[in-house]
Amino acid sequence: MKELQLIAVGDITVQFLKELEAPIHQVLGVVAGPGKLHMAMPAFAFNKDRAQYHTTSIMRRLLTLKETGVPLVLGVADVDLFQPDSNFVYGEADREAHVGVMSIFRLKGEGEAWKRRAFVEAVHQAGHLVGLSFCEDARCAMYLATTITDADRRQLHLCNNCRNELTKLRR
Repeated sequence: MKELQLIAVGDITVQFLKELEAPIHQVLGVVAGPGKLHMAMPAFAFNKDRAQYHTTSIMRRLLTLKETGVPLVLGVADVDLFQPDSNFVYGEADREAHVGVMSIFRLKGEGEAWKRRAFVEAVHQAGHLVGLSFCEDARCAMYLATTITDADRRQLHLCNNCRNELTKLRR
């Protein structure tokens, strides 16, 4: 049974959502899959002064698209995201509401490096949804990346502390 519903936001393809399934499952043991619904470009969340999209507004809308019986939802977008106290964010998750959003907008680059970054960010946001916190180990997927260098340093795995915490959470 699917634990995490992936929702395409804007121009993200279902094929790309399917590519996120394996890393999320391998690292977190969470079964993820694309939802039946798609969210159009989130114009309602656009802040014209910043030329960015507000994460909280997108997450509220994602909750309305959550399928019955699926406890967690993660929207995947290709727009520049922000929170009021940050210049930008790669994503955000609300553990209590069981909803998150991530974007590939600032993760893109030359070659396939952006895809690895996107996989790690998807694991990071899904990790928050299952209860994991930020990690101080810069190589752990749960490390808070605030620069592309941070995003590149993170690996597609959890450190020992986060793995142990995940085991406790899954009991």
